[in-house]
Amino acid sequence: MRLRPVGEDSLLIDLDTLEQAQAWHSQLLSHRSAGTLVPVREIVPAEKTVLLYGISDIAALEAQLRQWSVPSRAAGSGPLLEIPVHYNGPDLAAVAEVWGVDEEEVVRIHSSVEHRVAFCGFSPGFAYMTGLGDNYHVPRHAAPRTSVPAGSVALAGPYTGIYPRASPGGWQLIGTTHVRLWDMEREPAALLTPGMRVRFVPQETGSQTKDGPAAAPHARRRIA
Repeated sequence: MRLRPVGEDSLLIDLDTLEQAQAWHSQLLSHRSAGTLVPVREIVPAEKTVLLYGISDIAALEAQLRQWSVPSRAAGSGPLLEIPVHYNGPDLAAVAEVWGVDEEEVVRIHSSVEHRVAFCGFSPGFAYMTGLGDNYHVPRHAAPRTSVPAGSVALAGPYTGIYPRASPGGWQLIGTTHVRLWDMEREPAALLTPGMRVRFVPQETGSQTKDGPAAAPHARRRIA
């Protein structure tokens, strides 16, 4: 763990792995919730860092953090969100080939694990979710698509992501969902936030019509 000052009131925790960053993020949130963390305005996780922004006393916070012993993995204690998915993506067969299974097994594997939002980025509402084992990492496309449809459920490296809006992208597309990932009229605007747990629920592809889904499904929250 390395502490790096950023500007006058911020601190970057620089770590070696994604798992360590998740663990530190979870620990920081837990201490802030308990009122035992030096006041910090924002806690922003990334792949191997956590940014602490708007610190009331940097020296005091540095001293506090250096005393911590943080477990290597973050506990799955965030709120649980169930997201309905039609596993009908154009890259489903390619992912099945990489994994050495059939397409039905890809669906079973992806929907049977509990994913966790590690961090957000790329575009508003885009969350990088972990949960698949090392054996299920997949490469990005060598040539990205010029436009990936909004709601596309995709894989790249160790991550699952959902495109909040149509945009270029090189991830492997395995399905679609009709939940709204980003809504400025909602608080928070992002449906998926760091620390949240996610389960993908397979839907019958036949429920869609030529004009769209017969009944657009909604994400379902469960606090557990």
